[in-house]
Amino acid sequence: MTATRSGARGEEWLCRGGKRVDRRTNPEEAPEAAPRRGPLAPLAMLSRRTAPPLLIYLVAGMSGFATIAETFWVRRSLDLSPADLLALSAWLTVPWTLKMVFGHLVDTVPILGSRRRAYVLVGALLQIAALLGLAAAAAGVTAGVPAETVYVAASLVAVVGLVVQDNVADALTTEVVDRVAPDGTPRDPEVVKAELGDVQVLGRVAMMGGAFAVAGAGGWVAQVLPAAAVFLIAAALPLPSLIAAAMLREPPAAGPGMEPLEPPDPRILFGGLAFGAAMLGLGLGAPPFAQEIAFLLTLGVLVWLLRVTVAEVPPETKRAMAAAAVVIFAYRAAPPAGPALQWWQIDVLGFDEGFFGTLAQIGTGLSILGALLLGGRIVRWPLAAVLAGLAVLGALFALPTIGMLFGLHHWTERMFGFGARTLGLVDTALSAPLAQLGMIPMLTLIAMHAPPGRRATWFALMASLMNLALQAGAILSRGLNAVFVVGRGDYAALPELVIAATLVGLALPLVAIALLGHRLRAKAMPPPAGVPAAHAAAGGWSGRAAEAPAGGAARAE
Repeated sequence: MTATRSGARGEEWLCRGGKRVDRRTNPEEAPEAAPRRGPLAPLAMLSRRTAPPLLIYLVAGMSGFATIAETFWVRRSLDLSPADLLALSAWLTVPWTLKMVFGHLVDTVPILGSRRRAYVLVGALLQIAALLGLAAAAAGVTAGVPAETVYVAASLVAVVGLVVQDNVADALTTEVVDRVAPDGTPRDPEVVKAELGDVQVLGRVAMMGGAFAVAGAGGWVAQVLPAAAVFLIAAALPLPSLIAAAMLREPPAAGPGMEPLEPPDPRILFGGLAFGAAMLGLGLGAPPFAQEIAFLLTLGVLVWLLRVTVAEVPPETKRAMAAAAVVIFAYRAAPPAGPALQWWQIDVLGFDEGFFGTLAQIGTGLSILGALLLGGRIVRWPLAAVLAGLAVLGALFALPTIGMLFGLHHWTERMFGFGARTLGLVDTALSAPLAQLGMIPMLTLIAMHAPPGRRATWFALMASLMNLALQAGAILSRGLNAVFVVGRGDYAALPELVIAATLVGLALPLVAIALLGHRLRAKAMPPPAGVPAAHAAAGGWSGRAAEAPAGGAARAE
């Protein structure tokens, strides 16, 4: 479906299936038009209905309030090496790879009749309990349990709480956009896609807004208060999730837009439990290459479940979706340099808690601005082009940090009068928006094809694959840290480590796009779930904005 307007007479018309429909003379026949895409178009989707998922995402963003205090507390008080912290970071991605199990519970196992509200409450309470545990560890009142043990356990519990809430929020972002009109007729797929994209933009903005609200405060508070006090303050931040639970309306069980309650799929639940037991055994037994084994096991489970999920999808579409998954995975698997880089910034550059808070606040503020200005448009661009461009920009924007590792800040201080802190601000300003801009088209693609009744399961399954890529990045980072060994106070190998991580992060998505980009054709992608195929075909759905009809009329933006 293409919506356009004749400039000569100002009459609005739409073209569907070769038939021109005048809105003024035939309003009852004219389908709804895709909304115009102004720079702040996503804000039009703000409503009481969209508020609950946005509040949950706000809490997820605010969960980083204690990060700076945690970083300095771990460095000063806990006996954990950079390798230990990298290993923990890899294990902390495991609950995110299990999102499909939590998501399936949210879809199919009501708690006291609730498939949404109850799970939000459970997740928020887990998050609060974890932060109270961290406060006790920082205060030294853990009844003889080592602080390192409490730190690991609390970190895992906090992640589980966030995963549970995130599952509900993800499902809600697909449910707040109606696929059918109140009279039961399907809505235009182009409009559905645009609104789903706008909701995903708002979700990213809400998450980044939460991070922005606490980023600077987290650093400043960490300077003046002990870590235990910071953790206690953080325990109060899940309040918006409790408000979201009070506002939340359960999805309807009947009528237009119904979300049917399906029975649990034993392949997902019992397979997930067996998978969780295997992961726990790997964690407790700590065999050689435990993280690598866990990664391969998780990948195998996800691939199997994806094959089950898309079993009825046409082969061409299946290949296109698989190619998209591989490209997204490669983009997300870019390895970080690890904690050694931040320790170098603390020890050598003199960055303190307050400055890290300032960097975080500037970065999140620019990310919000970038998402609002570009997010509504970027979902219309080809996925391969978006990810390739962001990967190249990410590598280029790493150059200020790499330059400082070779003394660039000393040269700029002598020549121009500004040093490391100014370069750090420039680096943050350039690179901060990239990660969130990359998430928006991925999440929109996932949301478009979430099936009724299993929206949380589908979203969680695809998000699990995306998060498994982060675990792959952590494993790659650990390998790079094993090759380029950096210890506390010994940063001789850090330049080579950062350069290697940057090059690997650039090469992974570019190689994947070069090999599979030809399969990411819009015509192979199915219409949004819940939109009948016949209607999508009549409306010209091709997975992207339709081209303007012949005759020179411009496409509405």
